[in-house]
Amino acid sequence: MARIPAMKESLDKVLHDDSNILVKILAHIEKSTGVDRLYIALGSLGLIALYLIFGVGQQLVCNIFGFLYPAYCSMKALESQKKEDDTKWLTYWVVFAVFTIVEFFSNFILSWFPVYWLFKCAFYIWLMIPTERNGSTFLYHCAIRPVFQRYHKSVDKFISSAQDAAVKVAANSLLSEKND
Repeated sequence: MARIPAMKESLDKVLHDDSNILVKILAHIEKSTGVDRLYIALGSLGLIALYLIFGVGQQLVCNIFGFLYPAYCSMKALESQKKEDDTKWLTYWVVFAVFTIVEFFSNFILSWFPVYWLFKCAFYIWLMIPTERNGSTFLYHCAIRPVFQRYHKSVDKFISSAQDAAVKVAANSLLSEKND
């Protein structure tokens, strides 16, 4: 129970950081209605959660959380001079890609669960939360990176031989066209 006040304080701190456009919108709503922005944010999250369980078009809403915001942040990272934000968002996209491939094979089964889209959306948010050890960093270092380090040399050899074969096919094709 002692963690709840700490979580509330942490969330309240995030909700008062005026550098975020969503916080500015919450501040405007708070000023207009007189309702604390913490309650507005929690109420909004509750409504989104209910929508992701019972609404229509949950996949679109989930993809907006998982794709649009990270794509926007990735573009901002590309335009900045810092390397850390590039690494953060590249890590997100690697984990996103691996998850998308795994999900492809399990989507038929998982999509029948009523809370699937809510959990998927929460998973995306966990991957991108603005902390040093967010979900994408954790999954990358614990699951994806060890597999990559184990197999990347074999994959590099395969790609190299495939490129060599493609160059030979293209060269043979050009030679046969010249001879015709």
